[in-house]
Amino acid sequence: MPDPLVESPPTLPGEPVRRPVTPTPVLRFGSAWDYAPAPESVKVAIAERYGHFIGGRFVEPKGASVGSRESKEARIRDGARRGGGPRHFATVNPATEAVLSEVAQGSDADVDAAVRAAREALPKWAALPGVERAKYIFRIARRIQERARELAVLETMDGGKPIRESRDVDVPLAAAQFFYYAGWADKLAFAFPGARAPRPVGVCGQIIPWNFPLLMAAWKLAPALACGNTCVLKPAETTPLTALRLAEILREIDLPPGVVNIVTGDGRTGAAIAAHPGIDKIAFTGSTEVGKKIAMAVAGRESPPRLTLELGGKSPNIIFEDASIDQAVEGIIAGIYFNQGHVCCAGSRLFVQESVLDEVIAKLRVRLATLRVGDPLDKNTDVGAINSRAQLGTIERYLAAGEKEGAELHRVNGHPLPAKGYWCRPCFFTGVQPSHVVAREEIFGPVLAVMSFRTPEEAITRANNTPYGLAAGVWTDKGSKIFEIARHLKAGVVWLNTYNRFDPASPFGGFKESGFGREGGMQGLRAYVNL
Repeated sequence: MPDPLVESPPTLPGEPVRRPVTPTPVLRFGSAWDYAPAPESVKVAIAERYGHFIGGRFVEPKGASVGSRESKEARIRDGARRGGGPRHFATVNPATEAVLSEVAQGSDADVDAAVRAAREALPKWAALPGVERAKYIFRIARRIQERARELAVLETMDGGKPIRESRDVDVPLAAAQFFYYAGWADKLAFAFPGARAPRPVGVCGQIIPWNFPLLMAAWKLAPALACGNTCVLKPAETTPLTALRLAEILREIDLPPGVVNIVTGDGRTGAAIAAHPGIDKIAFTGSTEVGKKIAMAVAGRESPPRLTLELGGKSPNIIFEDASIDQAVEGIIAGIYFNQGHVCCAGSRLFVQESVLDEVIAKLRVRLATLRVGDPLDKNTDVGAINSRAQLGTIERYLAAGEKEGAELHRVNGHPLPAKGYWCRPCFFTGVQPSHVVAREEIFGPVLAVMSFRTPEEAITRANNTPYGLAAGVWTDKGSKIFEIARHLKAGVVWLNTYNRFDPASPFGGFKESGFGREGGMQGLRAYVNL
């Protein structure tokens, strides 16, 4: 019986001829070739309990959120169940389910105290010469470099991502972001030619997600500080520890009290920041659903603050028949399985030209079999733990929905997964239709939807058939084609023969339901100045 991966079925008149596929051999050597464990040796000290960082020092929370819909009894009961009382909640290691620490639940009173501290610090910080602000920002970058291994381990323990990614991507890019904007602090007049001397916006409320906690903090804080603003930052409730460690760094470099304030908590804390009348600018990175709520709340105010949103995505990754297939398969892996798929710009929709579809799927299946899923603190690990139990449940619901709608789910089995923790093997769907839920909605997990196309025009139409517009990838060896395709894609960022590459000097952001505004580059300064 013919192997479907080797022999293509006969084509109808007018159909493109599919390229014969030679199966890629898989070498099997048994357990003798298994990777030996390579655990990270750095041990990180974590306090049993953390308060908020307000006015240059750690303070105890003032109480449960005033705006909470829960009753006082419910808040106390929930707090007692988590072991921290109504003013604290637990943050856990998603790979082991062990409690790492208890962090403060930010209330309206806590947010108000942080905003007042930022407002009090604003005049002196804004009046500092740019070169002096640059010195502080430069010190932050240097201290991040010096404590890089500690920060990487902490990021991995709190978020579940592999240590290799924390060590080689997150922490270096966070330091680079501060270095980059330290260089802009005394050159703002050159960033906006023809404008009068740029002035800071004021107090900035910044709400960041759980997929890149330290890096997102750097993306928000660095340009704001360079422009002379003061900040109130809220990290995600499941990954607050690197932001709190960053607070320690801010004290070490003697940043003036109140210039940066960090308030931890859940969505209620973020809502309190967005609604506070003392906030002049709101920057939010997170889901489109929450971004819409923030935009509606801001629009209804008499004097709305400035707003930038970096939201969800369902980004296309397009592979043409003239692409380097092996290189493109590596781009698929980087596009969707990096950080367990917890990436807003993940290439979660794969479009492959029909003539090479079977070849790409065959090589993707082989490549997936090499990915190691397991302990995030092991340097051999490629795919770590899903960030939380709730997110794992969301991913599993999408997997069930995809199969129910008729798509075929492909999982590559490897070594048994750990008994504890939140795990999802990298997988992909074939037979996906544009109407399927796995092709329309952001899953935020290691799940790829594979579809095909015949002509460049069809590829563009299908890629743009989404309410999102954050990123895209194009793979072809033809230079003219790659730029022509990129020109027609409705995405804020288009990667050409690569994917998920970032640089502090390059702006990032989307449009449509992926938000508005840019972070990074000279363009990232614009939202933090008045001209």
